[in-house]
Amino acid sequence: IHMPIQLPLYSYIVTRCNFFFSLQHNAKVAVLGASGGIGQPLSLLLKNSPLVSELSLYDIAHTPGVAADLSHIETRATVTGYMGADQLGAALKGCDVVVIPAGVPRKPGMTRDDLFNTNATIVATLADACARHCPQAMICIISNPVNSTIPITSEVMKKHGVYNPSSVFGVTTLDIVRANAFVAELKGLDPARVNVPVVGGHAGKTIIPLISQCTPKVEFPTDQLSALTGRIQEAGTEVVKAKAGAGSATLSMAYAGARFTFSLLDAMNGKEGVVECAFVRSEETECKYFSTPLLLGKNGIEKNLGLGKLSAFEEKLVAEAMDELKGSIKKGEDFVANMK
Repeated sequence: IHMPIQLPLYSYIVTRCNFFFSLQHNAKVAVLGASGGIGQPLSLLLKNSPLVSELSLYDIAHTPGVAADLSHIETRATVTGYMGADQLGAALKGCDVVVIPAGVPRKPGMTRDDLFNTNATIVATLADACARHCPQAMICIISNPVNSTIPITSEVMKKHGVYNPSSVFGVTTLDIVRANAFVAELKGLDPARVNVPVVGGHAGKTIIPLISQCTPKVEFPTDQLSALTGRIQEAGTEVVKAKAGAGSATLSMAYAGARFTFSLLDAMNGKEGVVECAFVRSEETECKYFSTPLLLGKNGIEKNLGLGKLSAFEEKLVAEAMDELKGSIKKGEDFVANMK
């Protein structure tokens, strides 16, 4: 007697579950600067993920080729390439997450700040397009100098009246990835099980690894701790020198950018307890923007977890970073204020 009732109900539930499941994992992600040294491997990693259903690739050159190449990979994300300023709006339409590695890389002898003039204009242009075409999207900025490009992005979004501090992120994940790798190497640990929070900014002495908060707990003598901190802070320069003029960190940066994007997508899909550090609008210190561990949620930042308990050594590093960080932030804000 019950069979005719049960079957449709059962299939209804299964259909509903499948519907919700498919809803959960349908994310449209754009990569702006997709043909570059970071953009290509980043796009490859995103194409490989079941979290991404649509991949939108934008650059000023070569994107049709990159998109055609990636589209042959046997994963479900559909890939579309867009090239040139006139196609930027179409690339951004309906995006949930926008990742921006666009810009020029460092060469030997350059600081991240030396990239400012070129990359500030690029990021401001792309942020303007995001404000117009996907104002609700999560914006993840990789383009250096991040300490200035995040204030630039924020100020451009404010001009359009669409700024949401919970959805604009400076991707500092590579600092965490490097800290994890270097600590694991020194202690003979599995790097996948090491987690070192890195706070502050994303350049030189503004990069502050909190070794005292590492899980699992690790201890180093003072001289080794100082050397390790210096290596984490200057790891980007280590790669720039090793590449001898052929660019900066691209593969490790693509990995770190993908890691952050996947964490964000997981949190947007309702996964709980997702924590990543990122350079964001902040009330945690006297700096307007600061990187700390963030609890991510459906709408971006759910809660800023702050600095936590610092060692005396780390407190000194934070104090010493403040002036440089404030200067970089002001430089970004002034750039937008003076834009034509």
